[in-house]
Amino acid sequence: MKEIFADMHIHIGQTESGRPVKITAAKTLMLDEILIEASEHKGMGLIGIIDCHSPEVLAEIEKGISTGRYTELEDGGIKYKETVLLCGAELEIYDDRCRGPIHVLAFMPTIEKMKRFSAWLSERVTNIHLSSQRIYETGIRLQQKVKELGGLFIPAHIFTPHKSLYGKGVKFSLKEVFDERMIDAVELGLSSDTDMASHVAELNPYAFLTNSDAHSLGKIGREYNQLLLKHASFKEFSLALKGEAGRGIAANYGMNPLLGKYYQTACEKCGRLKENEDTTCKTCGSSKFTKGVSTRLKELYDQDISPVQRPPYVHQVPLQLIPGIGPKTIQKLKQAFGTEMNILHHVKEDDLLGMLRPQTAELLIKARKGDMQLKAGGGGTYGKVQK
Repeated sequence: MKEIFADMHIHIGQTESGRPVKITAAKTLMLDEILIEASEHKGMGLIGIIDCHSPEVLAEIEKGISTGRYTELEDGGIKYKETVLLCGAELEIYDDRCRGPIHVLAFMPTIEKMKRFSAWLSERVTNIHLSSQRIYETGIRLQQKVKELGGLFIPAHIFTPHKSLYGKGVKFSLKEVFDERMIDAVELGLSSDTDMASHVAELNPYAFLTNSDAHSLGKIGREYNQLLLKHASFKEFSLALKGEAGRGIAANYGMNPLLGKYYQTACEKCGRLKENEDTTCKTCGSSKFTKGVSTRLKELYDQDISPVQRPPYVHQVPLQLIPGIGPKTIQKLKQAFGTEMNILHHVKEDDLLGMLRPQTAELLIKARKGDMQLKAGGGGTYGKVQK
């Protein structure tokens, strides 16, 4: 088996023609640029682009295959150099069973299946060209369609206060909205980790994924998974989620939840973090607070120790967030050592000390191990790494 790094939640900002796909994403997030960044700069062997339902994105993939730039694999996926792309879609569910909107990811095994899925979606969304569209269909019916096409169904950033399963969608249980038998994995999101999520018993059957939800090229791989696969493909990824035939998730790499922008409860108006049992904000007097992931999870906790033996979750700080490491330093490191995954996982500490100033090298070494001082985030503001 090979150890393959995978980031399964990457957006597209716009198509070749300039048509917007994810409005809030950078325009540089175009299909080919994503593949180049993931393969040649980040070192990702498997990625999920979750805007492939957009007809122009599908057309670009087919164009790349016809010209020989990409190759469609027999067991699912689109290969570019050392990286395989899985075609996915992010959708928003808000049916009669939901308390609030829920974002989910759906991955299809082939281009043809994604085209069929896109055609089905086009009759149920306002604009098939845009990302994260609300689907006017029940969550269970969406699950059924995904399974009918041989796809994978994964609730996204499940604890985030806005547009997520536990953040808004349900009171206590995913069964309030979904058929639990048709969920293949869950995505934790930036403000939670395996230890936190393992106190929720109904999640015991599902694999945990850590993904970037990248809205810019630089954010690709800020959280990712280390998978054990024979090779990168849709079929192999499916086996890894089930832990079958020797495939599996070897480790999850993510930012410490303290760095997430919704870790703590904060004032909706000014962003000040809530203290103790405050009912009004001490800065602006508002009584409206955005409930933090750490607070919400305590409401959901129903087991002290999970019976599931899960892979390690490594609190790793991305290169871009390490004090003293800017774009020029990252470029210098890449020229010397190749991809970011190589820098974070394989380059010897002595080599880093020989390349960088001692203080910067020591911070990078600590970042690889997750051994850094942090200031918690909340209310839409990311936490900070402290020197």
